[in-house]
Amino acid sequence: MVADTFDEPGEQDAELRPFVIDAAHHGQRLDRALAALVPEFSRSYLQQLIEAGAVTLGAAVVARSSHKVRAGEAGRIELRPTPQSQAFRPEPMDLHAVFEDEHLLVIDKPAGLVVHPAPGNWSGTLLNGLLARDTAASLLPRAGIVHRLDKDTSGLMVVARTRAAMDALVALIAAREVAREYVALAHRPWQGGRIRHVDAPIGRDPRNRLRMAVVEGGKPAFTTLELLQDAEQGCWVRASLHTGRTHQIRVHMAHIGHPLVADELYGGAAAGALGRQALHAFRLAFRHPSTGAELEFRSQLPGDLRQALASWGLRYNDPEWLTSHAP
Repeated sequence: MVADTFDEPGEQDAELRPFVIDAAHHGQRLDRALAALVPEFSRSYLQQLIEAGAVTLGAAVVARSSHKVRAGEAGRIELRPTPQSQAFRPEPMDLHAVFEDEHLLVIDKPAGLVVHPAPGNWSGTLLNGLLARDTAASLLPRAGIVHRLDKDTSGLMVVARTRAAMDALVALIAAREVAREYVALAHRPWQGGRIRHVDAPIGRDPRNRLRMAVVEGGKPAFTTLELLQDAEQGCWVRASLHTGRTHQIRVHMAHIGHPLVADELYGGAAAGALGRQALHAFRLAFRHPSTGAELEFRSQLPGDLRQALASWGLRYNDPEWLTSHAP
């Protein structure tokens, strides 16, 4: 456990925070144990502090990250404020909740909202909003976030409100028992059969580390794609995720020759005045982790995507489309 004595930024240059190694971390490396006990700091940053002599166990400085810790050992770490450590702070924001109970929250995320703090986005994220919305979120890893949407992808996300719900939702996702469906507007008229199954491994692009790509030896990635409507300029597609790799739909669509509209990272270009990648998480379905009830949620198409569709002469009859294309 770690004492809750985090200071406001600017009050002092460093904080001496005591900790005690609990049974769950007995026998672990020091850096790994500290990463669990001080979750607002990255493991790499904690390794730097260890190597700089900022960590003591008992009365002795321990300067090796690989040092094995024992349950009951007491120590302290000198924490120096960083943008990353300051990121885990509540920031009130208007979040659109489509469902909420004491176990979980389902939100409809707008395009442009970053889900989790990261370099370049240490504030103004969904995590900051969740911390402000519910004080109990601070007790959960990542404020209860169990899956992510890219910054410029809109649509539905489920967030846990208890540790039990979080563990259960993570297990459901790993077992592929959470249905996540998207709609996407892509370049070029559709190629191949109306339904295409893309089974292609995804990993870091060796030529551009900012991108993902279909690569040999990558993690398994499986997406089902269905043509909904075709146009001279491109196609309107429904995508169902069977795995959850970073940028999976964007990578697979580009891989088969249909990069998403306005997705410049993967070969797309602006069209229909759309300023962000044309991807929307419209359906989310899963079994409630506590009650066992089958839940299903659907999100209406945002205005910018409606306008882009109309500019290509494609139709979107709402809510008839959502009903007629339900699985």
